[in-house]
Amino acid sequence: MNANCHTFKQTSFKAVLISFFFLFLLSIYTPLLSHFKLHLLFILVILLAMVSSDAIRSAVGILGNVIALVLFLSPVPTFVRICKNKSVEQFSPIPYLATLLNCMMWVVYGLPLVHPKSMLVITINGAGTVIELTYILLFLIYSNGKQRLKVLVMLIAQIIFVIGLALLVIGFAHTYYQRSMIVGILCVFFGTMMYASPLSVMRLVIQTKSVEFMPLFLSLASFFNGLCWTTYALIRFDLYITIPNSLGVIFAVGQLLLYVLYYKSTKKQKEERKKKGEIGLAEVVVANGDSNKVSEWANN
Repeated sequence: MNANCHTFKQTSFKAVLISFFFLFLLSIYTPLLSHFKLHLLFILVILLAMVSSDAIRSAVGILGNVIALVLFLSPVPTFVRICKNKSVEQFSPIPYLATLLNCMMWVVYGLPLVHPKSMLVITINGAGTVIELTYILLFLIYSNGKQRLKVLVMLIAQIIFVIGLALLVIGFAHTYYQRSMIVGILCVFFGTMMYASPLSVMRLVIQTKSVEFMPLFLSLASFFNGLCWTTYALIRFDLYITIPNSLGVIFAVGQLLLYVLYYKSTKKQKEERKKKGEIGLAEVVVANGDSNKVSEWANN
């Protein structure tokens, strides 16, 4: 009886923590909640406190799948721009290559032969693998020769590495614990790389004082994705999921702070470029309209 009460208290405590996590997310999007809505939210907290931690973990995992899918789809506007301009401009392929490697590694981690009962990990990372491959193929199409070759070599190397690792782990590690540990440690490393990959873009932001090539939506999606999967890992503690996603939250906060710092300067730079373009166009029109002004404009 005492053991059952202790288990219930632990479950209720975890449920309350997770419930307040959802309240935190909702408060971000709706900072001016009415009293009626607040009462409903606190009723939700009480109801969730009665639910088992496994059920809550599954719910958070499903939410994590949705947020992760939003994260994977967030670069779509960037690639629409790339396709329209037929150039990758200053966009870096590193975040997409890092995310692809991370997704493939987590698919291996979630395999029934490696870490059983991880279907939610497989589904979202399988979808992420397909999406990131699409981005990288578009990058290959619209990049120049030298950069295209570099991206292609990195892509092939990643695929060979992941397939080789999966075969070695399944073939030579004889227990679930050993397989989970080997793949999990590598997932921590590559997951951290994925979240840290925008550091190169962050450096560009600081140098240029412009956030033009660091999409806000991608930073926001990274933040909520890391927050959600950290919560998922803490309910039934999984160190390998906790470390990279908690670091992801920290890196995403850094990106959001840079966006706040340099958003206004980015707008000014865009306005200045626009004005220069209009002035240049006006000069060309005037020059074409009067041959005397052409020579005068050229001499100046």
